[in-house]
Amino acid sequence: MGGETNLTILIKNMSPVLQTGEFVFCTVKNVDYIPREDIISEFKEPEGITIILNRKKAEFFNLPYKYIASWITLEIHSSLDAIGLTAIFSTELAKHKISCNVIAGYYHDHIFVDKKDENKAISVLQKLSKNYKE
Repeated sequence: MGGETNLTILIKNMSPVLQTGEFVFCTVKNVDYIPREDIISEFKEPEGITIILNRKKAEFFNLPYKYIASWITLEIHSSLDAIGLTAIFSTELAKHKISCNVIAGYYHDHIFVDKKDENKAISVLQKLSKNYKE
């Protein structure tokens, strides 16, 4: 499968990186009219297809949204079967009253936080990484 599974290594080396832009979650019935390269993530639910895309792209396609997020990527290559990483960083963010929406890609974990919390979230994650002890 590849990727790191050791929790201490994951936390100490997660290296959070803030991606440029503002991102939104939208729901649509189909994505046929939206170019694949514009969709960051997609998830099918019975009620519709949730997509994440750049705010400007959502506005171009007249897609409604309610939440403007910043996108943070944890640069460490985490294994999909690693245990505890999401629980630890989401708990730490929650302690600082930061909501997070997490997507695990094959190589990295991606965290979406409210745009107003982006700097605070980066700071919290960096501090967690620096000070983590098992």
